[in-house]
Amino acid sequence: MSDVNSAVEPQERNIKRAIGRGLLLRCPDCGKGKLLHSYLKVNETCDCCGLELHKAKADDGPAYLTILIVGHILAFGLHYSFVTYRPEPMTIVLIGLALTMSSSLLLLPRMKGLIIGFQWAKRMYGL
Repeated sequence: MSDVNSAVEPQERNIKRAIGRGLLLRCPDCGKGKLLHSYLKVNETCDCCGLELHKAKADDGPAYLTILIVGHILAFGLHYSFVTYRPEPMTIVLIGLALTMSSSLLLLPRMKGLIIGFQWAKRMYGL
């Protein structure tokens, strides 16, 4: 007689490792293959282990995380620099725009990798 609870459960995946690999833009399974083949386009499969990466759906999550992180860091920096140094308004605007754009462009693909790694570790997209 078979027990319902004795069914073979899938092996648990290490969430920290998967997220770390995603942040490095690597395959969440093997950590060797590239996750993206252009700025934000996910590869169909991993070149090394064959994991199907195209099933991942990050949608707007990476943009929200990027805005959250960049906004908090730069808001603190803006407040600190304004109180401490009292720079000219145009100086703050130009430096703020440059920092916001560069940090957002740097962080956005990594946030996509983080979300894909999290989805893979939690089996949220059929893997």
